[in-house]
Amino acid sequence: MELLRKGGKFNIRWQLMLYDALIYFAVVGFVVSLYGWEGASPRESVIVIAASLLCLLCSRTAGHVYQMIIRYGGVHVYMRLFATDFVALLLYFPVKWCFPALHLSSQRWLIIIMLNLLGAVGMRLMYRYCYRFGVRRSKQGAFLRGLLVLFAGSEVIKERRNERKRIRIAIIGAGRLGAVLADELLSNDSAGYVPVCFIDQDRSKVGREVMGLPILREGAEGLDELKALDVQEVVFAITNIINTKKEHLFKLYKAAGYRVKVYDFSVADVAQHGKRMLREFDIEELLFRMPIVVNNELVHGYYKNKVILVTGGGGSIGSELCRQLAKMEPAQIIALDIYENGVYDLQQELRLLYGGTLNFRVEIASICNKQAMARVMQEYHPNIVIHAAAHKHVPLMEKNCIEAVENNVFGTLNVIELCEEYGVERFMMVSTDKAVNPTNIMGATKRMCEIIARAHSAVNSRTVFSDTRFGNVLGSAGSVIPLFKRQIQSGGPITLTDKRIIRYFMTIPEASQLVLHSGAIAKNGELFVLDMGQPVRIYDLAVNMVRLSGLEPDKDIKIIETGLRPGEKLYEELLVKSETLRKTDNDLIFIEKDEPITMADLNKRLDMLRQALQSNDDETVREAMRKAVPTYKRPEEVNKKAAEAAEMQNIRKVS
Repeated sequence: MELLRKGGKFNIRWQLMLYDALIYFAVVGFVVSLYGWEGASPRESVIVIAASLLCLLCSRTAGHVYQMIIRYGGVHVYMRLFATDFVALLLYFPVKWCFPALHLSSQRWLIIIMLNLLGAVGMRLMYRYCYRFGVRRSKQGAFLRGLLVLFAGSEVIKERRNERKRIRIAIIGAGRLGAVLADELLSNDSAGYVPVCFIDQDRSKVGREVMGLPILREGAEGLDELKALDVQEVVFAITNIINTKKEHLFKLYKAAGYRVKVYDFSVADVAQHGKRMLREFDIEELLFRMPIVVNNELVHGYYKNKVILVTGGGGSIGSELCRQLAKMEPAQIIALDIYENGVYDLQQELRLLYGGTLNFRVEIASICNKQAMARVMQEYHPNIVIHAAAHKHVPLMEKNCIEAVENNVFGTLNVIELCEEYGVERFMMVSTDKAVNPTNIMGATKRMCEIIARAHSAVNSRTVFSDTRFGNVLGSAGSVIPLFKRQIQSGGPITLTDKRIIRYFMTIPEASQLVLHSGAIAKNGELFVLDMGQPVRIYDLAVNMVRLSGLEPDKDIKIIETGLRPGEKLYEELLVKSETLRKTDNDLIFIEKDEPITMADLNKRLDMLRQALQSNDDETVREAMRKAVPTYKRPEEVNKKAAEAAEMQNIRKVS
């Protein structure tokens, strides 16, 4: 027996054949004890047993049954067993005709084959069960390990010893997704995790088992049971959970000392990572915002078969707009940017995903160059222009007012005038919450762009103009999140301008969905605004990111204030006049419609800005912008009243 247990695949196959032969002898003995041999002599009986066993083993060997690794086998293992044994059943008849002395009726041979098949399947299932659950730290686990040593040898147990060093996890969600995760981990020897239990809110499931794992109660009442099972981490593997409940559970298990992770399960996740994986909560997920729900059919139908130009197509928002548009079967997408690297990366990404099925073009041009933009319009004649190109970095633009006005204001004016000249059906501009009562030149230029679009919407034009305004975008090039990550990786400190500062946040996909949804439903001159819920304190984000990295704020990583930067205010507003809001079919999207100024008034303001630009002086341009945008305020005026602002009273904690 020991000889059979040692060595490689050859000996393992002989060991399996031996066990199959023992099961066969047991089955034959059982059948003979019931029916006898129909008058056969002992010598004839031996011939019958040997001939039938030979038929069986030859069939299984020819069907590669003994080449299969049982511990990882699925239904195909047992289907192959069934097929080979059926062949053995048929193979016995020509053998019987060749040797008339065989005294075993076809009926009894069928009984032997069926009972033997049942025994072989049972043995393999038992081995899989012992191998999978023998790692448990319990009397049952010790018993199963003993069976493995007895029948499979100590080498198998040595292979499984590393599993006792794996991280023990509890899976939130005893449904289909949780079962998939448990099965993947239990079936994978190289996995770094081992599931020991499920957690579920369904009382009818509590106390029962899934895949041999107990289902525990959700919430604080189940913490003692988690401790008894030596659980180290808790993993979310559930889709139909509301954000408030998810936030509650995250904070509960995190406070109890467990690391909390997420099971990536979506098609996008699998496409991105190549496989499903366990990962930490992203900071975007820790906002626990309700996701935007759009009418996909409406949006898809609007952009289908359209030629779409996206300015700023290589940026964070512009590139995501192109990704989402690519799914909607457009006739053509043109990504225009002055920075070639971003659009080149996007081009390679979309080419890899869609091959030649997507008509995607790249144009390198500045929106300030009207002649270059006219060439693009003349070549492609887009149906829709999504204008995402702009200088958006607040501190940099404070020191470069001239460039901010030239690019953001007059670059946008070029695009709008060309849209009218070339008969573009729809112009959609990406705006920002910093355009509301701006305290910096970037926000003021974006508000001026809104004014320009609104004024042009009031004239007799074939183009429909709309703006979409949203808050800070997590994960974008200018976001605080990448900055904080770099500072944590370098050992700190984390720098923020003021611990009181708050901002509205949304993810890049959310922002892009809003822009596309608003464009599909927009009427002329409308400004779309997202109900972004409660603002978030930047300090809370910093603290939580430090803790997600396994460190303690102000102990392992310092968080220091550097003071407000020029043009920066403590809070952002979303709407100028809330009383002008009206709802759309989407409960999270609202429309604000201001009265447009006249073209004469607009031209007067633009002429004032042109004269200021000729001075080549930033302060002169800044003062001209204050006159062109009456809501442009000095930051100190806003910040000294920040404590009284409603936004500062309704802050959402994310840690």
